[in-house]
Amino acid sequence: MRWAPLIRPGGEVLDLACGAGRHARHLAALGCEVVAVDRDPALLRDPPAGVQVLGADLEAGPWPFPGRRFDAIVVTNYLHRPLLPALAGSLAPGGILVYETFARGNERFGRPSNPDFLLAPGELLEAVRGRLRVLAYEDLVVDSPRPAAVQRLCARHEPA
Repeated sequence: MRWAPLIRPGGEVLDLACGAGRHARHLAALGCEVVAVDRDPALLRDPPAGVQVLGADLEAGPWPFPGRRFDAIVVTNYLHRPLLPALAGSLAPGGILVYETFARGNERFGRPSNPDFLLAPGELLEAVRGRLRVLAYEDLVVDSPRPAAVQRLCARHEPA
């Protein structure tokens, strides 16, 4: 919600690994056209106007949007490292990437605790270095909705 005002009004947004669609619903209410993608599209019940739901296995299948560009991409609580380059490459000029997921240190709070699903210190920054302009980055412990170690990033595609 903090970075939603940076998204072009009426822009096309990709909500990746959308789950029940909390972000898709919020962005659609702001007037964005949202493509909400999840391995289990049934999780997003009764999508509102402005939300297109797509089922795709992002880990086993090909990138479902070759050549397509979005005004914003939102990813939360999901990490599949091979997708990181595709995300940066799928932003339109001026497009915003908002990414938040679990980081090392989360083991002390519970799941996920497997290092394969936890970002290393600075990993999110490194994933966009030289490709996107970082507007905000945090590596911290949050209390809500439950205690967790996370990294957050907001970055913009600014073509040369």
